[in-house]
Amino acid sequence: MKKIEWNQAVLKEVKEYIHMIVFVVIVVFVVNNVVLINAKIPSESMEETIMTNDRIFGFRLAYKFDQPKRYDVIIFKYPDNPSELFIKRIIGLPGETVAMREGKVYINDSEKPLDDSFCPEDPLGDFGPYTVPEDSYFMLGDNRNYSKDSRFWNNKYVSEDLIVGKALIRYFPSIKKID
Repeated sequence: MKKIEWNQAVLKEVKEYIHMIVFVVIVVFVVNNVVLINAKIPSESMEETIMTNDRIFGFRLAYKFDQPKRYDVIIFKYPDNPSELFIKRIIGLPGETVAMREGKVYINDSEKPLDDSFCPEDPLGDFGPYTVPEDSYFMLGDNRNYSKDSRFWNNKYVSEDLIVGKALIRYFPSIKKID
């Protein structure tokens, strides 16, 4: 009789572990596919904000209830190859005209350039003007002289449906909020 009770106790314990493991797997799956995105930075295009080989978390739900804003750092599907993920900073908003003159970015023929204090060195070059379509964004890397961004893509704009999430925090090699 005691052997049967012991086997039932072991079986009950095994079932509890299986339920716990299944629950954890489901929670991790949901968090990873609905709430957060985990990304490794492959290039220098966002330096000094995010360095090559940094690991970051992005928030997938950031734009479910809010619109992307200028200067947000976002993770998105690359418009020329949606199987690749890119990370850049939003510069041009829907309906705006974006131009670069002598490395400075101007919106809608403004006399005053946008703030580029996050760029590690003075950007170079003249580009544009580019008129951003509705529901789309013009993206630039912070390290503009070494960034493959909207200026060079065949499909120059990131449509809202390609946005995966907003970059929130670098967690490796150290913790840092992404601004």
